[in-house]
Amino acid sequence: MKGSGGSRVLMLLENNTYPQDPRVQQEARALVDSGHQVSVICPSNGSQPWHETIDGVHVYRFPAPPAANSFLGYFWEYGYSMFATLVISLFVLFKKGFDVAHLHNPPDTLVLIAALYKLMGKRFVFDQHDLSPELYYARFNNRGNQFVYRVLVFFEKLSCRLADHVITTNESYKRIAMERDGVPEARITIVRNGPDLNRVRLVEPDPDLRHKAKTIIAYAGAMGFQDGVDYLLRALYHLVHDLGRTDFYCVLMGRGAAWGCLQKLAKELALESYIWFTGWLPDTELMRYLSTADICVDPDPSSAYNDRSTTIKMMEYMALGKPIVAFDLPEHRFTAQASATYVRPNDELEFARALAQLMDDPLQRKMMGAFGRRRVETAIAWQHSVPHLLETYSGLTEARRAGRPSLTPTKEKRV
Repeated sequence: MKGSGGSRVLMLLENNTYPQDPRVQQEARALVDSGHQVSVICPSNGSQPWHETIDGVHVYRFPAPPAANSFLGYFWEYGYSMFATLVISLFVLFKKGFDVAHLHNPPDTLVLIAALYKLMGKRFVFDQHDLSPELYYARFNNRGNQFVYRVLVFFEKLSCRLADHVITTNESYKRIAMERDGVPEARITIVRNGPDLNRVRLVEPDPDLRHKAKTIIAYAGAMGFQDGVDYLLRALYHLVHDLGRTDFYCVLMGRGAAWGCLQKLAKELALESYIWFTGWLPDTELMRYLSTADICVDPDPSSAYNDRSTTIKMMEYMALGKPIVAFDLPEHRFTAQASATYVRPNDELEFARALAQLMDDPLQRKMMGAFGRRRVETAIAWQHSVPHLLETYSGLTEARRAGRPSLTPTKEKRV
């Protein structure tokens, strides 16, 4: 049943499953808790049922297509996923109905489904997780096709301009929506990817991992070509072969399109004795290994995409009170502030030197970790983002009842 005064919301998600996508899960739960009815359409990880209800959220899944690494692969992936999403959305429309289509990008091509429902009088929220044009170039190491880039910009503009409201994850994305896509500021709300402190919390360290070396280094997140894990591996090579440090062990938690290439690179660099690729882990193991870590790393290299993006992994490290080594990118510095050591962008030897310095300074690590934890608690935990999401939906609900366009002013402050 729809809560009193709430909307019926249909969330469309293509590049992850539910509830594994933390942003979508947190937004869906927040809306359900405030009286909205929420359904999510997403791919399956292969073992999940096609339909289930999780914490009040109705989840519908389709079999995921193979991971793509080429233009034709992406064309098949997005075409198949859009067709499957459309079919299931029609089922949800007739079975439960919905008032708002909430599109989580990428891909921005899902706007074609949202446009269909807008013609039927449904509201449309564009939730911009990523800058798809910049992400495309980052995935292909800035060697992408200019025509494809222009097509992606077109779909981004179409999504932003058709949307009744645009949600972005930070100020940099908001500026892109205003300057490149022509969205009035009144139609944009910043809803940051703050960690849920009920999920991201310290637990007892893992004894086996703790005994691997004096210093445990950890990475937790996606391993796409844009995520810089190859930069981290080369930095670890410098740490061993140029700085003579062998008193560390690095646990790499996650998976992605670059997974195979990264394992090959690690072997070429003779790092097998110093690293462990775990793949994706359940939360219990993820928190245990992160709780064991002495230093966490965010090796995203500088690019048009990474310079503007806020990473979830960095905020989770901060929530656990872990010191961070990262390249000096604008949104990294805004997010982490004094909880990170910043390295000249894309300089792998300097990254290694920063690691070595922190390895030898436990007091500095403790101070950095404590600062990060305080910043999360006081400014960027998920609880600080929820009011902005609910304010957006309050404006949509009022506009729907009044039969007018929704203009919910954003009150996000830089903190």
